[in-house]
Order: sequence, then C-alpha cells, then structure tokens
Amino acid sequence: MYYAYQHYTKTTNLISHGVKTTATVTDLLEVVGDDSSTYKAVFEFMDRNENSYQLTSSVSSNPPMHKLGDRVKVIYNAKDPNEVKVVSFWGLYAWSVVLLCVACPLIIIGGGYLLYVKGL
Repeated sequence: MYYAYQHYTKTTNLISHGVKTTATVTDLLEVVGDDSSTYKAVFEFMDRNENSYQLTSSVSSNPPMHKLGDRVKVIYNAKDPNEVKVVSFWGLYAWSVVLLCVACPLIIIGGGYLLYVKGL
C-alpha cells in the first residue's frame, strides 16, 4: 500500500507542477517473446527550451498501441525532463493500480487471520 500511495503522490505532483506538451511516436521497438513479438512506442518531445527528449513506453502490445507519427500528450517535470509520463489513465496510474492489486488481497488475508485469531 505504501508504494502504491508513493507512486500516486508522485503522479499527482507531476500533474500539478508539470509541463504538458505533445510528443510524436518516432519508432516502434520490437520485443521478442517466446510465442510472438510485441511493440513498444518511442516518443519524442521538446521542452520549453527546445531540447529534444525521448520516452520509451513501459507497455508493449501486439498490435502496437500507437503508429509511427501518432501524437500524444505527455507531462514532464520542468526541473527534470527525464521524469515524463504519457497523459492517459494507464500512463499515469499503472503502477499505483498494479501495486494496489497486489496489496489488497494480502491485507484482506492478513486482516481475516487477525480476526480469526482474536475470535471475532
């Protein structure tokens, strides 16, 4: 739960204080698996000083979620442009959701055990 909250807080701070811009898909990286290949998008965006940065998606899929030349909204930290996220639900909150999905069953099982031991 702590790490889910930490990721959520980091994302909300980025949304509050970050800079929104548009990124363009410049490449699709092939991730070769056992059965098939999936694709990760590589985004390129410019900061306010016209410096170019790249972001490689942490999610891969088949078929690719984006095509070459697609434009998406991203948000980055003005002090550290390498801290950047795609503006979408999963782009912003994926780690928070995944960590909550791991934590909730553990909390329920642990809470149930404590109630059982106390005889409630």
